[in-house]
Amino acid sequence: MFRKIIAMSLIALFWGFDAVAEELRLANQNADHTNWLTYGQGHKNQRFSNLRQITEDNVAALRPAWIFQTGILGTFPTNPLVVDGIMYITTPFNHVFAIDARTGVKIWHYAHDIRQEKLCCGSHNRGVAWGYGRLFMITADARLVALDASNGRLIWDVPMVDPMSGDSSDLDSIKTYTNNTKKNFDSMTKFAGNMAPVVYDGKVFVGVSGTGYSANLATAEGGNKNLELLGKPGIRPGLRAFMSAYDIETGTLEWRWYVTASSGWEGDFAITNSFGDSYDRDVSLERELARKNSDGWKRGGGSIYGSPSIDHELGLLYVGTGNPAPTYSDEERPGDNLYTSSLVALDTNTGKLVWHYQIVPHDIWGYDVAAPPVLFPLTTTDGAVVKAVSIVSKSGWLYVFDRVTGKLLKRSQPFVPQSPNMFARPTFQGVEIAPGAAGGANWPPSSYSRLTEWMYVVASHRPTIYRLEKSDEGKLLNVLDFAPHLPNSGRVVAIDPVTGQIKWSKKTDLPVISGVTTTATGLLFHGQSNGDFVARSARDGSRLWKFQTGAGVNAPPITYSIEDKQFVAVASGGHALFGYPKGDAIVSFSLPD
Repeated sequence: MFRKIIAMSLIALFWGFDAVAEELRLANQNADHTNWLTYGQGHKNQRFSNLRQITEDNVAALRPAWIFQTGILGTFPTNPLVVDGIMYITTPFNHVFAIDARTGVKIWHYAHDIRQEKLCCGSHNRGVAWGYGRLFMITADARLVALDASNGRLIWDVPMVDPMSGDSSDLDSIKTYTNNTKKNFDSMTKFAGNMAPVVYDGKVFVGVSGTGYSANLATAEGGNKNLELLGKPGIRPGLRAFMSAYDIETGTLEWRWYVTASSGWEGDFAITNSFGDSYDRDVSLERELARKNSDGWKRGGGSIYGSPSIDHELGLLYVGTGNPAPTYSDEERPGDNLYTSSLVALDTNTGKLVWHYQIVPHDIWGYDVAAPPVLFPLTTTDGAVVKAVSIVSKSGWLYVFDRVTGKLLKRSQPFVPQSPNMFARPTFQGVEIAPGAAGGANWPPSSYSRLTEWMYVVASHRPTIYRLEKSDEGKLLNVLDFAPHLPNSGRVVAIDPVTGQIKWSKKTDLPVISGVTTTATGLLFHGQSNGDFVARSARDGSRLWKFQTGAGVNAPPITYSIEDKQFVAVASGGHALFGYPKGDAIVSFSLPD
C-alpha cells in the first residue's frame, strides 16, 4: 500500500492533481450517484443508482431536457459517462465528445485517425473509461488511446498488437511504444476492440474482440444484410484474444492474459455438465484431431466484449469470454477450447488466472459470455452472506458463483425460450435452435437492484438455423443463419439470484439489445429496438412511461444529477447488423421544473 501511495503521489506531481483522491474516488464509485464514473456505475457493474428524484409516481412526466446529435451514423451502443457535470460519449469510428450534461452543449470533440481502410469488425464502440483526469478508448482499428479529459488532447496512442507466438517472453518487445520500438509493433498482428475499458489502481484494463473473424458486423455496415454470412470464413483466420493491463501514465503494457491457453486448452473433453445438459460431441474424433491440430489455440478466438468487474478487497478482476474460433470449422479446434465461453477471475496485479468456469465447452453455437459480470452480496436461505458474482449467457441462463472460490451456487430458470436440441450439431438439412447465436443475453449489461435484491436482464429470443455446407474447396462449414423469417422477440426479466426463479418477465415485439439500469425508487430503464425508451416498475415489470426516440435504442441508459436535478440519458442510434433504425442522438430526460 505504501508503494502504491508513493506511485500515486508521483503521478499527482506529473499531472498536477491529487491522484490519491482520484484513486479513492474510483474505488468508491458505488457511493457517488451524482456522477456516472464507469461503464457499470462502479466496479461491481451493478448499474444501480441511489438517486431518488424520479419515482414511480412522477416518471410519467419525464420529457427531453436536451438532445445532442453527433452527425455520425452507425451502430451506436455507447454508454455515456458523467463526471462533475460533463458527459463523455463515443460514436462509431471512435469519435469522442464532451458535452455539458446539464444543457447538451458540446464542449470539445476528438476524432480518432482511423489508420485502416477496411475495418475487420465494425465501427461501433461501447464507451470510454475515465480516471486520473484522462479518458481511455479502444478503437476499431486496433489502438488504445488516452485523452486529456479537460480538452480532448491526445496524450498517448498505443497499437493493440501481439506476437501470437505463445512465448510470454515475446511480450517484452511490445511493452512500450516509442519511435525505437515502432518497428516491432508494426510487425505484429493487430486486434480490434469495442468494449469500454476499466480504470483502477493506476491501470487501464481492456480486452480485444473480433478474433473470430467470421463474416460479421463490418459486412452489415458495408450494406450486405445476408445474415447467413456470420458462420462463414471472414477476411483472415481467427486470432487469440486477450485481456491486458496498461499503465495509465505511459501506456506501457503491464500484463496480458490470453483467453486461449497455449498448453492444455483441450481440457477434459466434457460431454455433459453438472445440470445434465449433453453436448453433441464426437470425443473420439476430437482426440484424434487434437494431434494434428495442436496449434489450434493460436487462432482460438474468445473475444472479450463486456467491461470487467473488480473486487478491490480480493484484488480480482472478473470477465466473460467469447466463443472459440473458427466457428465454422470446429474440427480445427478439438477439445474444450479453454478458456472460451467462460467466466474467469484474474489477479489485478499480475493477470494470473485464479479460477474459471466454462459455461459451454467446445462451443459451436455462439453461446458466449458477452455481458459484464455483476458483483453483489448474496444472502443464502440459511442467512449466510456470500461475496457473489453473476453472469448471463447467450444460452439463456443466469449463473451465480462464489467470487472467492469460483464455486457455482445457482443456475436460474431459463429467461428465454430454449429448444430441446439447443446443443445439437448442424446438419445439411439445417437444425433450428433457440436461443441461438444472437439470442439469450448478449453484450447488453444487466443490473442488480439493492432495493429488491434481484437481477434484471434484457434478452432476445432469436432462433438460429445451424446447417452444414460445403465450401468451393470441398470443406465442410458450420453455417449460422440468423433466419430473420423466423419469429423473434425480446424479454425484460427479473430474477431472484438466491433461488434462480423468474420473478417477472415482459415480452417485447423485437429483441432487446440495450442494457438496463435500476434506481432506489424502484424504477427500471431500458431501450427497445423499435426506438422506444421505457421505464418500468422493478417490482412487477409494469410499464410506467415510454418515449419514442426515432431510432433503435440499442445502448444502455444511465442516470445522474446536476444541481439537485436528476437526468436519465441514453443513446438512440440503432444497430446495423439487425437492421434497427439508425440515428446519432444522445437524449437526456428530466422532470419539468
